[in-house]
Amino acid sequence: MKKISDLDIQQIIGWVLRLGVIISMSVVFIGGCFYWYRHSGETASYSKFVGVPDFVHSPSGIWNGILTLRGRAIIQAGIILLIATPVIRVLFSLIGFLLEKDWLYTAISLLVLGIIIASALTGHAG
Repeated sequence: MKKISDLDIQQIIGWVLRLGVIISMSVVFIGGCFYWYRHSGETASYSKFVGVPDFVHSPSGIWNGILTLRGRAIIQAGIILLIATPVIRVLFSLIGFLLEKDWLYTAISLLVLGIIIASALTGHAG
């Protein structure tokens, strides 16, 4: 079995970042096209504030919005993918450090991942 080198891990992480940005950008663009198609003829009423639709407040609402081809939900999914890209990068770094048996950087990656997860779940910055 071929041993994975540091250069291989760096290339994989680079591809993860590139693909994450390209995929999220494509999803946002597609959502923008759907939104523009559905709402391009509407006139904005600036005298009345209409907040964010209910379906973008929860993951199930976003998923249902995607299935019904709602542009805002698709755009929201693209933004979530963009936010998830660096988290996936940290996961791949963690795997790479584990394979190299570099325990210091494994611990640092676990700490960073823990801070990211805690911040996402609680809404507080680390």
